[in-house]
Amino acid sequence: MESRGSVPARPVPYEGVWRFTAPAVDASVPQARHAVRDLIDRQAVPVEDDILQGLLLIVSELVTNAVRHAALLSPELAVEVAIGAEWIRVSVEDNHPYRPTALVTDYGQTGGRGLLLVREITAEAGGVCDVEHTAGGGKIIWAALPLKTQL
Repeated sequence: MESRGSVPARPVPYEGVWRFTAPAVDASVPQARHAVRDLIDRQAVPVEDDILQGLLLIVSELVTNAVRHAALLSPELAVEVAIGAEWIRVSVEDNHPYRPTALVTDYGQTGGRGLLLVREITAEAGGVCDVEHTAGGGKIIWAALPLKTQL
C-alpha cells in the first residue's frame, strides 16, 4: 500500500529481457558478443566499462562452449540478456544434457579453462554464476554481474 504523497516506483528505461537464437557454429561467437554490446548501447544501460568488457568475454566463452561441446545434440543455442536496475544477467542455453564443471587444467594446454574464466570474472565483479538444467533436458549457463563495481 502506498502512503499519501509517495510516487510509485517505475522501472528504469533500460530494464527488460531479450532473447535471441543462433546456430551452434563458430560465426555465432562474435555475432552474439556484438548483439549483446549493441543491445546494451541501444538500451543505454549505465554499465561500467570494466564490467561490460568482462560480460562480453563471458558471452564469448559461453557461446564458444556451446558451439564446441553441444552442437552435435544442439544445433541451435539461445542467448538471453536480462537487465535490472542494478545488474545484468547473460545466459546461454543449449539442448545438450551434459552439465559442465569448471576445472583447473594443465597450464600447458591451450584450452579447457572457459568456465573457470567465467567463474573468476564473475566473482571479481561481485556477481554470481551457475549451471541449471532445463525442463527439456538441456542446460542454461548464466552469469549475473552488477552494473557498477562493488567496493
